[in-house]
Amino acid sequence: MSGRPERLSAADASNVVMDARDQVNVVLLAGILGVGGFVGERGEADLGRLREAVADRLADPAYPDLARFSQRVSFEGRAPTWQDCRPDLTHHVRQVDPVAGRDGLAHLAGRLMTVPLPPDRPLWELLIVPGAAPEAPGIVLRVHHCVADGVKGVRLVERLFDGVPDASPAPSPAAPGSAPGPAPRRSSWHTLAAAVVRVTAVVRAGVPPTVLLGPLGTERAVAFADVALAPLADAARAAGATVNDLLLAAVGVATEAALRADGRPVPAVLPASVPVALPGRGASGNAVGVMLVPLATGERSRATRLARIAAITRAGKAGARAQGTFELTRSRWGSRVFAWLARRQRFIALFVTNVRGPTERLWVAGAPLERAWPVAPIQGNVRLGVAALSYAGRLGVAVHADVAGVRASVAARALSDELVCFAATEGLPPVAA
Repeated sequence: MSGRPERLSAADASNVVMDARDQVNVVLLAGILGVGGFVGERGEADLGRLREAVADRLADPAYPDLARFSQRVSFEGRAPTWQDCRPDLTHHVRQVDPVAGRDGLAHLAGRLMTVPLPPDRPLWELLIVPGAAPEAPGIVLRVHHCVADGVKGVRLVERLFDGVPDASPAPSPAAPGSAPGPAPRRSSWHTLAAAVVRVTAVVRAGVPPTVLLGPLGTERAVAFADVALAPLADAARAAGATVNDLLLAAVGVATEAALRADGRPVPAVLPASVPVALPGRGASGNAVGVMLVPLATGERSRATRLARIAAITRAGKAGARAQGTFELTRSRWGSRVFAWLARRQRFIALFVTNVRGPTERLWVAGAPLERAWPVAPIQGNVRLGVAALSYAGRLGVAVHADVAGVRASVAARALSDELVCFAATEGLPPVAA
């Protein structure tokens, strides 16, 4: 890096401050590969060929987005900065022990969500996972949250693998078919009032005692769901909603099912924290606002649940974009306060994020990426998170849970069943505009 060191943006720096030994702040993409390129006909991986392809991509000036893969975070000054650090690809790109199928890949993903990335190296790794599928291995890409959020993460995946060659911004995480527009203008007094409301809300006790909230342990569980995207998009479009609305409705049902399966009390409302992409992120790896979506439990009518959620998200997206990033994460001091409050809050019960990924298949050093699931971190005292990615005609969903909370496998199964039911439902009444 030439000239003055590049300081981390406030949003990126907050993700460094909020990292902790019991809450590793990484985002993860797990996938299943096919035969081709560096993957031989028997499923064996040629790591030399893969490393060579990655090295070529990192050195290519056509992909400036990948600069963070050759930098580490330095704390030598008053503020954290990005410092050039040539990656050792024998470390960053490696093969791990075999797993037992897709469930084994999910188990590995859960274990990796509590393993820190070495701070003296660039904050990423690409792992080849034998045994994830009968014909070919799995793959896991881990990146620290200070490098990328969901939207930026998709863009980096497209650059690192054989994705789209243009440098256009990645779309909104809200849902397929929607993209962030310009943030509405608000008066400074309105913005200040909204900021006070958002900050004070963190300490308000809105969620009754539930196993969904509590100290996070070091044992996590991840479970995958995978459904066809087109029927979901058709159902959402016919109802005047979005795929993201369908996902939120299904998450509410899945969480309720997982609580009931273990004989746990079910809160009347499950407030979900949902990120909303912000325009004009610049060089920052993180640029999201936060939308709160209360998911009512006990409602059997899919049409009613969907209508309620669609009405909330329709209004909530604009407000989240206008307000921007959470106020307390705009400084290192504020981020420390927020991290302390997050471990004690009773304002939200779970995290849900949905990112639109590539519509066409990606290729990893000549091997097709057949399936993909994103895994997002859970933080503070929130023990359950759901992340979704639309990719090549499929919606891959990963449920990430602290084992002291609900069973991820039960929630993922119920979530998949509910999404399939939504896709098969004909004639959902349109939601009110």
